[in-house]
Amino acid sequence: MSAPALVLVAHGTRSTKGVQMIASLAEAVARELDRPALDGPDELGGVPRVRTAFVDVLGPSPSEVLRDLADRADSVPAVVVPAFLASGYHVYQDVPREITESAHPSVAVTPAMGPDPALARIMQLRLRAAGWRRGDAVVFAAAGSSDARARQDVRRAAGMLAEHLGSPIRIAYVATGAPRVPEVVAELRESGAERVFIASYLLAHGLFHQRLHEAGADGVAAPIGVHPAVVRLIAERYRVAARELVQTRVR
Repeated sequence: MSAPALVLVAHGTRSTKGVQMIASLAEAVARELDRPALDGPDELGGVPRVRTAFVDVLGPSPSEVLRDLADRADSVPAVVVPAFLASGYHVYQDVPREITESAHPSVAVTPAMGPDPALARIMQLRLRAAGWRRGDAVVFAAAGSSDARARQDVRRAAGMLAEHLGSPIRIAYVATGAPRVPEVVAELRESGAERVFIASYLLAHGLFHQRLHEAGADGVAAPIGVHPAVVRLIAERYRVAARELVQTRVR
């Protein structure tokens, strides 16, 4: 029996950098899963295929990738990993719908990437690299969502970052929801903050991240990007779900 494939599902983007980032992330995860591990590929039947899919703007869609895996002579089970920093409409609606439409007989879905303490540690590193020092004000910038569950995830992620920084932070949104990033930056300055930095709760460079550079802050941290901790996080999400999927198929 082949190891379950890993289908990394992301939001589509017209940004070339964003597309390249997802491709690089998938390649890095594939290399990570190829490393010898006591609970890794050998237990799962080999090194898994790693495929990417998108729920908007780009293709292939998750249903297309899953149909391809199911149509093979050796129908390959699959683990879908949502590469989202918060669980909103795409995670709760699009991903399940795509799986149903694929008619794939053996699919497991992991929790979304975020929130997670590993991401907060990366954001802390990105802030320090951007010049942030203890005492500087911080705006936690997320894309935003109309889904209350996604906004709750953002609040949890912001709380994790605040704990790592040891200082309070303010949440703001780039595209959907209020308050918007420029408004919060301005409010912090009006309240006496000498220096204001933006922590980017975004995966990759693109239009949303560019908007952060136009918000009037003293510095903008880089997006989370392809960091070894992100790669390990996705690999571990996969391994946990893949083990359960294999055990179910064996019974």
